[in-house]
Amino acid sequence: MRIISGKNRGRHIVAPANLPVRPTMDMGKESLFNILNNYFYLDSVRVLDLFAGTGNITYEFASRGAISVVAVDESPLCTKFIQKTIDQLQYNDQVTVIRQDAFAYTAACRQQFNIIFADPPYDLPDTEKIIDNVFEHNLLLPDGWLVMEHSGKRDFSEHPKFYDHRRYGKLHFSFFVNMSEENEESEENDGE
Repeated sequence: MRIISGKNRGRHIVAPANLPVRPTMDMGKESLFNILNNYFYLDSVRVLDLFAGTGNITYEFASRGAISVVAVDESPLCTKFIQKTIDQLQYNDQVTVIRQDAFAYTAACRQQFNIIFADPPYDLPDTEKIIDNVFEHNLLLPDGWLVMEHSGKRDFSEHPKFYDHRRYGKLHFSFFVNMSEENEESEENDGE
């Protein structure tokens, strides 16, 4: 895996083969960050990376100057690798690594974020509970986004906070937005 942009642009990171992960492909990651760049100043966001795995998404946000990134994964192998890598990349002031189940974390967390990225195992049941936890516990700042990576077998388009869906080969991203009152009114007026 490589960091696409920012202060560590082009840097390759080699994860141990024994990590229980499926990293986001470079093509999908590049497309995702192109979308996010159109909506956010990535050097002024607070990010939560759920099911962080290798830390691929965490490093990308940190390289682009995110104010803070919280990387959550329940695997001790993954969190140990992420911590080692952020030490090497000198992201200690930006990145916090937490070993915890993502469902438990989102149910108990009281921080708010501009962007939450979730990449659960494709066959994990009840992943919509992550979406529900994010909105029930108000984890997104106004106009904040939740991005869910998933397989083509999942369809979240009926969720009331669903905003958009993008497909890149077998990789799918669903976007959910905590629309501010100001932007909700603007969208209603545009529709009239």
